[in-house]
Amino acid sequence: MPTAKTTICLWYDRDAEEAARFYAATFPESSVGAVFRAPSDYPSGKAGDVLTVEFTVLGLPCFGLNGGPAFCHSEAFSFQITTDDQAETDRYWNAIIGNGGQESACGWCKDRWGISWQITPRVLTGALAAGGEAAKRAFDAMMTMTRIDVAAIEAAVRG
Repeated sequence: MPTAKTTICLWYDRDAEEAARFYAATFPESSVGAVFRAPSDYPSGKAGDVLTVEFTVLGLPCFGLNGGPAFCHSEAFSFQITTDDQAETDRYWNAIIGNGGQESACGWCKDRWGISWQITPRVLTGALAAGGEAAKRAFDAMMTMTRIDVAAIEAAVRG
């Protein structure tokens, strides 16, 4: 994998490789690159344990660090995944939730490693960008949802 000038580094307790493999299996244009093992013992692991993993998520270069339990993920960082229809929205949502994740509000969910994801259909972002009363109706509809319902957003836009 080519080394990018900027890479997102995600801290994991000890499951960076498992997370990277899940993302690669779930999202197109995603893959697992180099897996580096610790050359000696370190505070959160032993020599030979997976220390870092290079991977991509939808073409975005990432770096997973097995740093131990000192730091946790928060909603202050999330991946926003734009979807074209309900089937794609459901596929990503179900993959994340079905693999030990949890639902949140307004199209947000969290994977089993604590990373937040926004699964956002284009119809929603388009409605919000258009502004006016249709945007307000789409926004109000979104505020009642966990997973975004494309048909309900389309109906809200129409009024």
